[in-house]
Amino acid sequence: MATGLTAVRQRIAAAAGRAGRDPAEIVLVGVSKYATEGDVRAAFDEGLHDFGENRAKELVDRAALLPSARWHFVGRLQGNKVRLVRPITHLLHSLDRVDLAEYWVKGPGSPPPVLVQVNLADERQKGGVGPEDADVLVSAAERLGLEVVGLMTVPPAAEDPDDSRPWFRRLREMRDRIRGEHPAVSELSMGMSDDFEVAVEEGATVLRVGRAIFGPFHDKG
Repeated sequence: MATGLTAVRQRIAAAAGRAGRDPAEIVLVGVSKYATEGDVRAAFDEGLHDFGENRAKELVDRAALLPSARWHFVGRLQGNKVRLVRPITHLLHSLDRVDLAEYWVKGPGSPPPVLVQVNLADERQKGGVGPEDADVLVSAAERLGLEVVGLMTVPPAAEDPDDSRPWFRRLREMRDRIRGEHPAVSELSMGMSDDFEVAVEEGATVLRVGRAIFGPFHDKG
């Protein structure tokens, strides 16, 4: 795992260099779905402080083991699970509908910030709002009192990482357009184990990486 994390950091730095970017502006989220407790603790000890889970129960369990980390929820979220996830989430990556925004705004204290998930390829098996409705959801969420800080996407599966480039570029262009009316929308959560270098080159500010950090038997990220 140590070797994996080091290699991922080196690859991020190289990709950022090719794009003329500062790697320090990119947040690496370790998607720990199938990682062991020991893997997660070791990664934290090596300076990885952002971790992501895509199921409510797993997020709750992992956050209890390592409460000093920043925990991201990166999967599809049912309204009845919000009460479990909201108190411990640093950033919700998968806001994809108004009723989820209505659940998210409820509860003690200020709700954690959110990203609007965009299903750019209109893949039925994936969550996310259609690209034509992304700005509508951003507006609706902000009216409810949520801090929408950016967009997230999962591109279609591809053997060649460069095939993801047009999707990442499209999300960046969408972010730039929406930011004209919604200045807080600045983050781009895009790029996983197979294509995060391309995502960095195309402007990603948050990467969701599992397998490349924790090993081939741990995560599909």
